[in-house]
Amino acid sequence: MPAASTLWQRALDRWQGRVRVRAEDTPGEIECAKEELVEICAWLHAEADCGFGGLIVEERAAGWELRYVFYASDVPGWIHVVQRGPLSDTAFPSISARVPAADWHEREAEDLFGLKFAGHPYLGDFILHNDAWQENVCPMRKGFDAAKPVGKREPDPDWRPRRLVHAPGAFVMPIGPVFSGVTESVHFQLETVGEDVIHASSRLFYNYRAIEKIAEGRSVDAVLLLAERFSATTAFAHALAFCQAAERIASLEVPPRARVLRVLLAELERLRHHAGAIQEICESTGLVVAMSQAAILEEDLLRITGNFCGHRYLFGLAAIGGLTRDFLDGMCGNCVADAREVGNKLDRLEAMLRDSSSFLDRLEEVGTVAHVDARRFSLVGPIARGCGLARDLRKAQPYSGYEAFQFDVPSESEGDGYARLRVLFAEARQSLRIMNQAAAAIPPGAARAAPADISGGGALGWVEAPRGASFHWLRVAEGGTVERYRIVTPSFINWRGFHFAVEKFAFQDFPIILASFGLSPAENDR
Repeated sequence: MPAASTLWQRALDRWQGRVRVRAEDTPGEIECAKEELVEICAWLHAEADCGFGGLIVEERAAGWELRYVFYASDVPGWIHVVQRGPLSDTAFPSISARVPAADWHEREAEDLFGLKFAGHPYLGDFILHNDAWQENVCPMRKGFDAAKPVGKREPDPDWRPRRLVHAPGAFVMPIGPVFSGVTESVHFQLETVGEDVIHASSRLFYNYRAIEKIAEGRSVDAVLLLAERFSATTAFAHALAFCQAAERIASLEVPPRARVLRVLLAELERLRHHAGAIQEICESTGLVVAMSQAAILEEDLLRITGNFCGHRYLFGLAAIGGLTRDFLDGMCGNCVADAREVGNKLDRLEAMLRDSSSFLDRLEEVGTVAHVDARRFSLVGPIARGCGLARDLRKAQPYSGYEAFQFDVPSESEGDGYARLRVLFAEARQSLRIMNQAAAAIPPGAARAAPADISGGGALGWVEAPRGASFHWLRVAEGGTVERYRIVTPSFINWRGFHFAVEKFAFQDFPIILASFGLSPAENDR
């Protein structure tokens, strides 16, 4: 991957006179005509090997602004391909045929804004289900009044799930959308003519919460609460991404002490999350003893977190400019020492699982995702790293001082369930490695910067959340209220690639594959 400045020069050389390149700022922008959009995005995704971070749609007073976010894989650099046009023109070309990762982003924009993406094979019935909502509600448009109920609800009474397999003897195995326990609503449709799944589709968004709409017109601090609470198991990661976006708008420098403490807390959250993900994989295979052991370790980490900072899921800690509270250096050392004991037990659990042939038989060569598919769909996190796509924003696009820490990015090449499990264990060890360094290098000073004016600008915040890369776009009006808030979560990104793991495998493998992906419906029901 060439340096960002080289990318700009290549873009200028390739589309001389046809694009406007603004490379002096971060991120840089390539503004182009609609006729050039598909080729530029395809070039960035394929030839320049950039990851696709998402599509940000803004309805501004001057017209539409569509921002296609790309990021370099191994050197710092962000490229935003920008489309602008009058509000009266809602038609844009679809890039999903050349950048498959954009598929769900375009479908979401069609449902919520009423935009039409020419060439997209299947629009509608996505966020707003056709059996519950009529078309053209467009709740993210500025003219939509979120305080009023939708009048004259006219869902399609003839709606039926779309089927692709129509061979003789074909049938559908539905799973969900209602599950026991705390699992949120999601519907899976598995199509087959025998025992192996031929086609799998996922239907999410049963609990559309309109967080991005609710954020409009609120203060930045009020929206931080929304960012922190829409996915509780990764609350600190999402809050940190939001804070970084606000800090970039305000050109606010976070104190060194706060940056190091943020890293410590983020890795503590990652460690606890991975212990929970390992527990779910053990449960899915029916390995009750190992499941109980992993559940105890997750509970131990929750108690360590609660004792350390006052909340088991790290609520209320992230603040714009730093943290809401400081921590004594000795407290940090004790927290890391306690977490290290749990890490040692995780290592012993991994060794026992590695020697359990009945467990390995359920994971090895099951739920395989090919490297080429992970790259085409810009998959992220442990799922991507389990099939050799070793992208990690802590390394590729460092934030909060991660560039000062020594750690590895674990990856495996097989792409199956066991590869994903090994990545989880390896990343837990790396989190402890980072926490050790952070606790030993906390500088003196303040844990939060002085308040600054956050208004009149837009910026992207990003983190490597426990499930993978997460992107938060924030636009703040001159008066200080939020004009646009856009969240792209790792579950939204990775769920688009879930069908690769399920298809061609037996029905009884489905719950194990699902557990090894560790996806969150709550990160989509936003």
